[in-house]
This record gives sequence, C-alpha cells and structure tokens, in this order.
Amino acid sequence: MTKQLRAARTRQALIRSAALVFERHGYGQARLALISSGAGVSTGALHFHFENKAAVAQAVVAEASHNLLAVSGTIRRSTGTALQTLIDTAHALVDLLGRDPVTRAGFRLSYDGERGGEPGLPAQWQRCVGELLDEAAAAGTLADGVSRTDVAAATVAATTGFEVLGRCESQWLSARTLTGFWHLLLPCLAAPETLPLLDPSGTTAATEAVTAGRAGRETHGVETAAPI
Repeated sequence: MTKQLRAARTRQALIRSAALVFERHGYGQARLALISSGAGVSTGALHFHFENKAAVAQAVVAEASHNLLAVSGTIRRSTGTALQTLIDTAHALVDLLGRDPVTRAGFRLSYDGERGGEPGLPAQWQRCVGELLDEAAAAGTLADGVSRTDVAAATVAATTGFEVLGRCESQWLSARTLTGFWHLLLPCLAAPETLPLLDPSGTTAATEAVTAGRAGRETHGVETAAPI
C-alpha cells in the first residue's frame, strides 16, 4: 500500500469514527482521543489530518454531503421523471440515515447549536427537493395549483423529522414509513395522468444508488474504522 493510499484510508477511518462519536456523544462532548482510538490511530495522526474538532466535524458534514450528492446524481440518471427521482432520492436518503453513521452525523451536526456554522445538509436537501419540483413543474407533471413551496416544506420536514424520530425507534427510518408518506402526498402533488406512473415505494434506482455508493466507500476504506 502506498503512503498516499494509507493516508487517505486513515482520513476516511477518522471521519467514520468521528461520525460514530458525534452521534453518540454530541459535538460538545465528543473527544478527539475517542475519535482517534475508534479509528485505530494516535491523536497525533488525527492532528496530521485535522487541525481541531471543528475541522473533523466539517469533514463529516462534507463527506455526508458528498454521499447525498452522489446518490441523487445516480438516481437522476436512472429515472425518467423528476417526481420519481424525488421519490427515489427520498427513499435513498432514509436508507442512508438508517444505515450510514456519516449521513446521520452529518444531519445531526447541522442541527447542533454548540457547533454553529452553516445550515449544512438540511439546506442542501431542501435545495435538491426544490430543484426537482421545479423540473416537475416545467414538465407539466404537477397537479394544477399545487404550491411547490408547501410541498418542499412538507417533504423536507417529514424526511428530516423521520431522522429525529428514528433515533429512538428505527421503524421511522424504514421504506414502509416513507412509502406511506408518498401515498398520502402524491395524489395532491402529481397531475392525474402522471400519478399512475409513479411508484411511491421507490424504484430499484434508489437501492442501486445506495449500494453503489456503499461499495465505493468500502473500496476507499471508509468502512475500516472500528466501532465505538
């Protein structure tokens, strides 16, 4: 293994370990020593990659953002309509929140008042939802009179709310829960001729995008960090 590859894998292991620590302890109580030990390296090795705890947190948020962008991009290329892309991307996000500690920590750090900083992932997700609704409107697949602002607010509130509720009960971060949400919303959202073409449970594009992303992270050593 080259020195450059070893350094990249160490950095990814630190990001995953940090996500687990932030998730369990919160930003304020997280300790760099716990993050470094969870990655199987020294605190000195951690400081080689990150200046301080704020830099580690920013790296976790950036990694989660990259994962979400990659998954949404893959789904966009695989689905035929903006509304199905929205449905599938929401399913992929809920799947990531249920399975991937980096995505969960990225969202939670965005809410953490102790950390401060930019809105982060919730704002990114809101932009993604808004863009897809704009595309759907341009394609004529939205119901007459539907408010894109209201739909975006409901979608973002529901999906990020599932993340909060899922901290105590995993059923909230399930495909079944999200499918129920889409069954409720789609008749109000989609044009009558579009509605029968949509699958509220998500298409294979969602699961394939998440699986491809996970395989890519494993290849680059993201999954090598020890559990906390």
